[in-house]
Amino acid sequence: MKRSGPAERRKPRRSSLLPAKAAVILERLKRAYPDAKCALDSRDAFELLCATILSAQCTDARVNLVTPAIFARYPTPAALAEADQTDVEEIIRSTGFFRNKAKSLIGMARALVADHAGEVPRTMAQLRVMPGIGRKTANVVLGNAYGINEGVTVDTHVARVSQRLGLTREEDPVKIEQDLMPLFPRDQWTLLSHLFIFHGRRTCVARRPRCAECVLADLCPSAIV
Repeated sequence: MKRSGPAERRKPRRSSLLPAKAAVILERLKRAYPDAKCALDSRDAFELLCATILSAQCTDARVNLVTPAIFARYPTPAALAEADQTDVEEIIRSTGFFRNKAKSLIGMARALVADHAGEVPRTMAQLRVMPGIGRKTANVVLGNAYGINEGVTVDTHVARVSQRLGLTREEDPVKIEQDLMPLFPRDQWTLLSHLFIFHGRRTCVARRPRCAECVLADLCPSAIV
């Protein structure tokens, strides 16, 4: 019989205790970060969609400095759909990857006008087919603009916190999301992302995590205390 090589072996099963651990994690983080929310400034689904596209490889703080000018110049999908790409590029230049982002913003706006009467759709499938919108962006918009918990938004903070807590062994954001969703109630998925992001920014930072101050240290296999 042929033996399986290392790449063919299945990863060890996750502990059956994880759901109970996840419940404790969620409650502790709720108490620690009662102010957890989306950090991107927006007044409606369209503005949040624009801001989320701009947030790729950029801090939310930087995006919030740029979006007022975008929203003032192009207040509706119809206005943005008619924009000159060079003009958009100049406004969003400081967010990085500005050419690709400008193209995505205008393409997204044109799709909204052509296919959705200028309204941001409320389903994952409809959002995902528009330019510049992946699962992460769709999750942000659905969860925060519409209160629809379609999935867990996984950014670098969510990934790092999940891995350190032993909730996932995956590196790919989609696979991390798939590991997290069964562990937490669906109606908490959007909040969970905010809690993990706040925790990742304030305590479980990338370098020299503040384990001595962490409310999850006793639950964390990565804790250094």
